[in-house]
Order: sequence, then C-alpha cells, then structure tokens
Amino acid sequence: MDVLRQLKAFYLPERKFLISSILFLMIATALGLIYPNLLRYLIDDVVRPRRFELVPQLALIVVGVISLKALNQFLHGFFGGRLGNRVAYRMRNALYDKLQTLSYQYYDKAKTGDLMSRLTADLEAIRNFIGFGFAQILNMVLMVAFGGAMMLYINWQLTLITLVTIPVLVFLALRFEKLIHPAFREMRQAMSNLTTAVQENITGVRTVKSFAREKHEVTKFSVRNEAYQTNQVGASGLWAKFFPAMELSANMSAVILLVAGGSMVINGSLQLGEFVAFFSLIWYIIGPMWGLGFHINNYTQFKASGERVLGLLNEHIHVKNEEDAIAVSPEQVKGHVRFENVTFNYPDKSAALTDISLDAPAGSVIGLLGATGSGKSTIIQLMMRAYNVKQGSIYLDGMDIRHLDVESLRRQIAPVFQETFLFSASIRDNIAYGVRDVTQEQIEYAAKLSKAHDFIMELPLGYDTIVGERGMGLSGGQKQRIAIARALIKNPRILILDDATSAVDMETEHDIQAGFKELMAGRTTFIIAHRISSLRHADEIIVLDKGRIVQRGKHAELIAKEGPYRDTYNIQYADFVAQEGKPNVIDIQDRRRSIVQ
Repeated sequence: MDVLRQLKAFYLPERKFLISSILFLMIATALGLIYPNLLRYLIDDVVRPRRFELVPQLALIVVGVISLKALNQFLHGFFGGRLGNRVAYRMRNALYDKLQTLSYQYYDKAKTGDLMSRLTADLEAIRNFIGFGFAQILNMVLMVAFGGAMMLYINWQLTLITLVTIPVLVFLALRFEKLIHPAFREMRQAMSNLTTAVQENITGVRTVKSFAREKHEVTKFSVRNEAYQTNQVGASGLWAKFFPAMELSANMSAVILLVAGGSMVINGSLQLGEFVAFFSLIWYIIGPMWGLGFHINNYTQFKASGERVLGLLNEHIHVKNEEDAIAVSPEQVKGHVRFENVTFNYPDKSAALTDISLDAPAGSVIGLLGATGSGKSTIIQLMMRAYNVKQGSIYLDGMDIRHLDVESLRRQIAPVFQETFLFSASIRDNIAYGVRDVTQEQIEYAAKLSKAHDFIMELPLGYDTIVGERGMGLSGGQKQRIAIARALIKNPRILILDDATSAVDMETEHDIQAGFKELMAGRTTFIIAHRISSLRHADEIIVLDKGRIVQRGKHAELIAKEGPYRDTYNIQYADFVAQEGKPNVIDIQDRRRSIVQ
C-alpha cells in the first residue's frame, strides 16, 4: 500500500468524494443482503404456511430495495467518477509542473515517449483505480464480511464447512498478484519504449525519408512492438493459469453447500428457506472472491503505473533555489559576468571545462571559438545555471549566481541557440514568447533587427502565420531569424548568441550583425561562432581546446601570432591566399574588410 500512501496528497483533499463513494457503495452492499432474507421469509413464512396474501407486500418491498440499491449504486459511480477525475487533474498538473522544474541534467537522458506514456496511460490507470478500483476492493471485503456474518448467524457449522475452500482461493490470488506485478511493470516499460519509437520517428520523419530508412524504422518498431506483445502474452498466460484455478476453488464452495446443506434439510436440521437463503448468500461471497483476480489485476496495473508516476514526481532537482535566494530585476543588473577557476564535468563524463577564468565587464562583447566539444556551450549553460558548478565560482555583478533566484537570473539572459526551436503557434507568439504585454510595434522592430520582417510580410497571414511543429514550413535561416527576434525583444542585460547566424548567408549575417551592434550597446554579449567574421569585433576572444583556454585577446592580437586562432583564420580565408599567392594574414584581413564593407 506504499503507492497509495505516497499518493494521498492527491486524493485526500477530495476526501468528501472518497467517503461519499464508499458510503453509498456500502449502503448498496448492505441492501443486497436483504434479498436472501426476503427469500427465506417467502419460503418459510409465506409459501409453506400458504399465506399468499403477503406476496404483494413482499413484491413491493423487493421493488423498493432494488430501486434504493440502484440509486446508491448511481451515487457511488457519480462520486467515484468525480474523485478519479479530480485526482487525475491534480496529478496531471503536478507532473507537468515537475517537468518544468526538472534540471537540464534530467533531460539529458529522458525520453519523450516515456514521459508521454507516464502522463497518459499510467495516469489513466491511476484514475480508474482511485475512482473505482479502491472502492470495489473495499466493497469486496464488506460483502465477504457481511455475508459471512449472516451465514454464521443462520448456521455456523454449515458456514465453516462451505467456506473451507476460501483459504485456497486467497492463496491463489496472492500468488497471482506476486507474479503479475513484475509482468505489468515490464509491460509499462515496453509501452514506453514503443511510444518513444513512434515519437522519434514522427519527429525525425524528414531524416528517415532523406536517408531512405523507412524499412529500418519499420523493423525497429516491430522489435519493440514484439517485446510489448511478448509481455502481453506472458501476462495473459498468468491469467489463463490462475483464473480457472480460482474459479474452480470458488465453485467448490457451492458444490460443498449443495451436498452438506441438502443433507441437513433432509434430516431436518436446516429449514428449506434457510438453505435457499444460504445458497444465495454463498454466491454473495463467492462472487467477490471469484473477482478477486480481476481486482488484483487492476490493483497491480495501478501499482506499476503509480511507481512510474511517483518516480517522476520524486525525481531529484539538481538546480534549485536556496532558501534565501536573491531575486534580481533588470534595473539592478548591470551585466558584469566573471568566471573564477571554474571546472566542470557532466555526469559520467570527463571534465568539460578545466580552470576557466574570464572577466566580461558590463557592456563588453566576449567571443568564444573552438572545435566541437571544446566547452563553448558549456560556459554558456553554466552561466545560465543549467548545471551547478562543481569547482570554482561564477559571479554576476559580484554576486555568486548560486545565491540568486534561478528564474530571475534567467530573465536577465536572452539566448539564441544553434538548434532553433519554434512552438506550433503564430510567428507573433513565437517572437513575443519571452515577454509580457508586448506591442506589435515592438515585435516588428525586433523582427527588423533580425532581418525577419521582410520574409514574414511575404507570408499569406504575415505575423499571424502559424508555423508547423518545431517550425516546420520555414527554412533554417528563417527559423533562426525568428529566434533572434525572440531574444532581441526580451531587451536582456546579457545576450547569448550560440552560433546564431550559422543557418543564414554571409550577406544576411552581416546585416543581422549590424542590428546586433545597435542592441548590444550597453549589454554584455557572449558570441559563440565558427566564423571569424562573427567574432572579429569582440572586446576579447577566448579560444578553447578540450575545455581549456589556449588563447585569448583581440582579433588583431590573435592573428598576429602563431596559434589555433590564426590557423582557423587562414583556413577560412585560404581562397584569398590561393588567388594572390600571399600567405600574409594581414593582407587577407584587409581584403576581407573591403569585401564586407
């Protein structure tokens, strides 16, 4: 019952529905006990004494009991449904809230399909059990208790003889639960894997078709589908094995009753009406016990789903606020960023950064250059506190960012990532995503700075155009320009451009950078780029290699001396060297400047 205990925060606030559902079910169950007594009265006190004038009264009583029982069953279903839906509503909100608060570190390994399965199929299993399954199990206990008490009242010797097979039924049911629970746990995991395969395929369908890998994807899906089928068949095998045994055990009680009870009626130790009532009561007990396997089946599904949902709800949040975290506002922040001897590694990986120190005064522009995996993006992620620093410290205006409120810190930063993500919404909503109460003029101004306004106005609905999922329907450069506008409209103290112009042509890049110059005035800017042209105007360029700083300085300083920066510069502008036959980097720089101008 540990799962139920951990979930009490979701169903106890709705205890009025829980109590009402159980109460009306108990009343309906108690009313069911009237039938055997009416049957016994009909036979022993009406039919045998030939008092047939009492039959209409008994008929009216039966109609009344049936109507009252039906009403209570309806109320049980009504309140049970309300309970289940409200619990699911609370849990759905809690799960989604948890997903928003989980750190980057969790999403590094999380699978979308698995998360979707927990929020849908697992949550539905919990809703059904909380709303109805729990009450039905309690009802089963009440029916056995009430029915057994009445049978003991009528004839305790016959009761003990008749219920001799019940312990066997209970043993089989408990054994079934022990075996079926791992099967359901594996089944839920197999369903998650299946959902993940579908989600990944739909998201990457263009890549699949581009590489003509449809058959490979079908085969991959078939393997996971077969695993799910195997789990289903295994669970069905357990049902096929245990349910007939439980049914046989339950029906043996009826057989024993016919033999022992019939003998008692014949020798006169039991009245015929009592025997008929007893026979009705035994089914009143056998019915719930017979369904014990189904109840255990439902409970086991709930337990497996509950464990998966609780696993997500109890997931550790790696990055969170301190108790007295300081909330900063744009008016307070100047944008002075400082790294002091920062060393960091991702979980189960070697060091991504080693002894990084840099100083970015407010309003300065810092360029980051390096090969893939050199640590450029890691510096940015640590500054946004996507991860906690392992060694060293990062300061914003002299305050350690670990002491700042995470949300208020990130409000001061506007990133433009290399991998552009757009929501399935209008272009206007995508640009205005990071701010509130924004005007159309502000949206258009940001779009003009990012050189997105012209192509947006060429679309049939302009800024009201709905982009497809993940920005489908737009080119890579168009999506990137919208993402840049989304960052610009935020009016941040710190601007991060993570290879933000990689998907646009050189001419557009030059125009966008001209817009950046206007916005970057007075703001601290970090530029990650592979193109030297994007970094040449930075106040300081930091060259990284395997998580270490190998060079730093201004553009003119770095190309004037041997090193990785000069090598990169020569590679990017090797065509000028080949044409002129002059491997002089200063000449290349002058020629490049004249072309850009």
